Amino acid sequence: MRVGPNLAAISSAEHPVRTLLESCRNAKQLKQFHAHLIKGDADPFGSSASSFLLSFYAVSPHGNMAYAVALFFRLRNPSIFSWNSIIRGLSSCRKPEQAVSFFSEMLRRGFRPNKFTFPFVIKACTESSLIRSGLSVHTHAVKSGLESDPYVHSALIHMYANSKNLHTARKLFDQCSERDVVSWNSMIDGYVKCGELDLARSVFDRMACRDVISWNTMINGYGLMGNLIQARSLFEQMPLRNVVSWNSILAGHAKCGDVEGAYRIFSEMPHRDVVSWNAMLACYAQSGQSNEALALFNEMHSLKVKPTDATIVSLLSACGHLGALDQGECVHAYMKEHMIAINIVLGTALVDMYAKCGIIYLAKEIFDVLEHKDALAWNTMIAGLAMHGHAHEALQLFDEMVETGIRPDDITFIALLGACSHSGMVDKGRQLLQSMSTTYGIDPKVEHYGCVVDLLARAGLLEAAMEVIGNMPMEPNANAWGALLGGCRIHGNIDVGEGVGKRLLDLQPKHSGRYVLLSNIYATANKWEEARKVRKLMSAKGVAKLPGLSVIELEGAVHRFTAGDQTHPKTDAIYNKLFEISKQLKVEVGYAPDTKQVMFDIEEEEKEHSLSVHSEKLAVAFGLLYSQPCTVIRVVKNLRVCKDCHQFMKLVSRVYGREIIMRDRNRFHRFFGGECSCLDYW
Repeated sequence: MRVGPNLAAISSAEHPVRTLLESCRNAKQLKQFHAHLIKGDADPFGSSASSFLLSFYAVSPHGNMAYAVALFFRLRNPSIFSWNSIIRGLSSCRKPEQAVSFFSEMLRRGFRPNKFTFPFVIKACTESSLIRSGLSVHTHAVKSGLESDPYVHSALIHMYANSKNLHTARKLFDQCSERDVVSWNSMIDGYVKCGELDLARSVFDRMACRDVISWNTMINGYGLMGNLIQARSLFEQMPLRNVVSWNSILAGHAKCGDVEGAYRIFSEMPHRDVVSWNAMLACYAQSGQSNEALALFNEMHSLKVKPTDATIVSLLSACGHLGALDQGECVHAYMKEHMIAINIVLGTALVDMYAKCGIIYLAKEIFDVLEHKDALAWNTMIAGLAMHGHAHEALQLFDEMVETGIRPDDITFIALLGACSHSGMVDKGRQLLQSMSTTYGIDPKVEHYGCVVDLLARAGLLEAAMEVIGNMPMEPNANAWGALLGGCRIHGNIDVGEGVGKRLLDLQPKHSGRYVLLSNIYATANKWEEARKVRKLMSAKGVAKLPGLSVIELEGAVHRFTAGDQTHPKTDAIYNKLFEISKQLKVEVGYAPDTKQVMFDIEEEEKEHSLSVHSEKLAVAFGLLYSQPCTVIRVVKNLRVCKDCHQFMKLVSRVYGREIIMRDRNRFHRFFGGECSCLDYW
């Protein structure tokens, strides 16, 4: 059986050259053919055989673009066919700038483009957003009298639609007497990308030659805009679906936060590609269902579906959300084992994961070796340092960011202001807010003013915080008022807190945290009747308190605890350990629960019991029971740690000689030797 071209059959006649080239099955056979051609032809670089060879090197899957370019420059008099081949090859192999450069050289040397040249060079301008070059190419097409050629016209429509110049795209589209399916789809896609779903639908409805791409584009557009009803309706009407159709409707459910609906679609898919898995993983990760994301990856791995960068990013995000360091390290080890290069996207995801898992020094080590850091990488590292209370390091890193020429954005300043807030750096925070507009040309948003309100309120400067709220150039949002209310709770200012709390209940009548905070302020001041009224109002409006949830990872398994939890298989042992801890703390250091943290007017003994079973205490008791001695106990809590639990952790770290790292809703706390890294300022 013959496995390649019959080199012996090549003679001076050049007719069979194309047929023989097409029989090449790999680069090695192609080079053998080329060598034979050179030996057998006295003038290979001036022949049509070389033009065919050049074309094959440029556009064949078995070709070599770099060699095609080298061969082109050896041609003494390249034909228009050779010019078109080299431009087509460069356009197809993601070297659009070179394709446009060859087109310019072609014109400079006096060659006249034909109807095959223009679609190739227009494609290059489209894929690289070289719209200025595209305008020039369009002008040459008009001068050449080829604008109306169906393929040239279709390529121009696609270029303008892709660059969001819909006015020109639509003008060309309406001029077209014979529109092909590419032109219709280009217009639909252009309108979808610009959020013009009604215009996209009008083109779609007029289209008689719809293909699967037309349907998928519309379904994807509706999904991205959160219109699941229309997306689902079109999906059900599709005459023929492919995996992209299923991925589009899956992404629509994910975009709308419908995790159950997304998984239902995922389960029903007749065929899944890696995009399907990535979409479902991202859906779980973004909705906070990190355990499900990790379980899905294990299933993906068992089915030998090769992960992509997007897979890894979703996994690291899930591990960071859970604080699942062991599993995050496994993902990192997987990357090393499979020699997955750490690019800026993966590097930033690793920085984020290690920072959220409490290993800030590892996050910094990875950040330091990243090449070509973008604003997102710098912001992630600054935010990580801020979350760990390393305000000075965060500010120093910001200075380095500016020195390297990376322009800070609004996210950068939210991280910096947060760092100042948790370190009590009032003057620096004010200075940063002012510098946003004066130095960096960034208009502060309501979120930035909210950070400054939080900074001032935490520092006890409640009047200054109220002044910031009153002087905002926009309407203060609930988060700004919430920051002020939090300051009132910290500093026991019931007069201001009462007014702010009532305003917040009007702004966010369904936000449980606002009721709890106001009730706590009343309870701390022993105004039990007012506290009861707030709780009754909360009940009457059907608002349920968000339960405290603490998570601890042990040997790769994630354990969850809620306050008073009785569901864990080791419940009895955990409660016995917690009782033993409380007793030992009382004997050795005189620990007594801070019952001022209980917002109910009940007996003191009941208050103590209520505090003793907070979720983070159960998690730490579990950690002391089942983790290896001298290892760090890591806990993630979804709410702010209360004052009593904070004191409890400090004392446990002292009496048991264990380091405890806790991430609450606001920041990290590192408890060691009876002290906390937050210096009791949280």
